Amino acid sequence: MLRHAALMCLLLIPGLAQDQPVVPGPAPAPTLTQDQIRDLIRQVAEKDMENDKRQHDYTYIERVEEHKLNGKGEVQSSETRTREVMVVYGEQIERLIDKNDKPLSEKDAAKEEERVQKIIDKRKNESDEQRAKRLKQEEKDREETRQFVAEVADAYNFRLVGTEGLDGRDAYVIDADPRPGFEPHVKGAQYLPKFRFRVWIDKAESQWVKLDAQAIDTVSFGLFLARIHKGSRIMIETTRVNDEVWLPSHVAVKVDARLALLKSLNVEQDVTYRDYKKFRTDTKIVPVGVVQEQK
Repeated sequence: MLRHAALMCLLLIPGLAQDQPVVPGPAPAPTLTQDQIRDLIRQVAEKDMENDKRQHDYTYIERVEEHKLNGKGEVQSSETRTREVMVVYGEQIERLIDKNDKPLSEKDAAKEEERVQKIIDKRKNESDEQRAKRLKQEEKDREETRQFVAEVADAYNFRLVGTEGLDGRDAYVIDADPRPGFEPHVKGAQYLPKFRFRVWIDKAESQWVKLDAQAIDTVSFGLFLARIHKGSRIMIETTRVNDEVWLPSHVAVKVDARLALLKSLNVEQDVTYRDYKKFRTDTKIVPVGVVQEQK
């Protein structure tokens, strides 16, 4: 899922290359000290982890528009995929419902239903031991993520740029640049100095609303696994849902990378999220690409 993607995506799928994030000029705001901003960033990180957990209580629709580019940055091919994200035995699973904004063919729809049903049957027949093992691994993953996001407050020097209105709400606008001398302590944090970002934080709820980040150096994963080029950028936007949680609404990326030092990957993606609905125990999954509620 995309909740802690706010920071993890900096490492995995950065996008559109520019020298600085391009945003409207925010209004001046009272100065916050480095310590005050770091405390705010830590609050935001903790709340984002809670949002990530609460997202598993929601079903929604995810639409991914992807453009493959050539070496000149021209679009060679395009494709869209729309998926329904459902909650099954406490776990989110995806079901493809549209390709290129058209319903799946009868054959493809049947294959997708068969795939989803296998996942449902697996969870339905899961033993207590298997479930305990799976939940233990999920908790381990959450704890690793929690440790990673905690490093962010220490990895950067922050500057309050001002305030800006987003969707009728006031937000702090904060720039973050790598802090010289930062020493990572958890897995993945060694990549943080390769990125800088601008973040919009809702003043009333201390929730991040928007993130605009870019790579300021080439990032290599493993000796020959992947290399993300300097200048890559990603933008993530969230929205307040059901007056209780902030969830992703839009993600825009452009991947410019080289895989295994051989294959170039130059792809633009635009992802939108809609129709968030809180999952109910009386929800019934039906084979027509929608989630219905029993009467």
